[in-house]
Amino acid sequence: MAKSRPLQSRASGALAPWLGIAVVVILCDQLTKIAIARLFSYGESRAVTSFFNLVLVYNKGAAFSFLAAAGGWQRWAFTALGVAAALVISYLLKRHAGQRMFCTALALILGGALGNVLDRLMYGHVIDFLDFHVGGWHWPAFNVADSAITIGAVLLVIDELRRVRGAR
Repeated sequence: MAKSRPLQSRASGALAPWLGIAVVVILCDQLTKIAIARLFSYGESRAVTSFFNLVLVYNKGAAFSFLAAAGGWQRWAFTALGVAAALVISYLLKRHAGQRMFCTALALILGGALGNVLDRLMYGHVIDFLDFHVGGWHWPAFNVADSAITIGAVLLVIDELRRVRGAR
């Protein structure tokens, strides 16, 4: 007679693919930031295409540099917020491990949040380097972690729309 795995072991196994996605996001985020920080001086920008530059900038605030000039307390507030989000997301991943799109979205958000938390803890700011622009208008610079968070958020919306349509 085969022994069944304990509930804790099954839950951990169900979490593994989602945590794996988060780890891949963190690694890609951190490796690209390390490369940019080594290759660029602060504020240096290099054109890649007519609408895309690589640029090294630091963000002490949140998205779009929100509260960047707030005096330093925001570093710890946004770090705590990122850690709290990671804990909630980990709980949701464990609870809904069988929902593929939902968990993929959460794993992307988790990896992005932790990638930016690592920056805040190590440097006191987030390293941003992706700069898209049209004419003289530039979208605020961002990074791989921000991209993962955005893609995860879009997937959450798509997942919810599919769920609502399926409930009709």
